[in-house]
Amino acid sequence: MKLKKRKIKFAAIFCLCWFGFLVLVVDGIIGFQSLVDYFGSHALVEVLLLLLVALPTLAVYKFVKE
Repeated sequence: MKLKKRKIKFAAIFCLCWFGFLVLVVDGIIGFQSLVDYFGSHALVEVLLLLLVALPTLAVYKFVKE
């Protein structure tokens, strides 16, 4: 698979914006500890948050037209 600079740029911009939004929501509004209390596992919450950043970023990379 050949990497395309334009696709990487758009995916990186999306990743930074989405990550910032999730940090604002999780740390500012919901609270990380309340998510840990709800799901019951610190590791599970961290993995879910990483997947919430990685999977949409990969989708943006895949669907951006060259």
